[in-house]
Amino acid sequence: MTATYQHLPVGQVEAGMILSDELLDAHGKVLLPQGTVLTESMLALMARHGIEALPIATVQQPSEAEQAAGRQQQLARIGQLFHKNDPDSDSDWATALLRRFVTDYRLGHAPADE
Repeated sequence: MTATYQHLPVGQVEAGMILSDELLDAHGKVLLPQGTVLTESMLALMARHGIEALPIATVQQPSEAEQAAGRQQQLARIGQLFHKNDPDSDSDWATALLRRFVTDYRLGHAPADE
């Protein structure tokens, strides 16, 4: 995911949105740090500090092609990490199990119940 930002008028900002930059007052003092998750009470105080717009973080989802490329990179890396292990062999069950757990974790799959 790629994070970007946009300046939104305070009236369009909703609770739960995230600041992309530090929020400074007119004197340059930090009111809220970067990454702050905004609440209703925080938004209510903006007018008191003369703030009309806020830098809000937005997240862009990767395309299907980018997701597929990322999965392929992860599988290639797992192949490098376990290059001495044959995934189809039953002789080294512990390494095969570890490989499966690492693969599930890196690809974001829930581990299978045994």
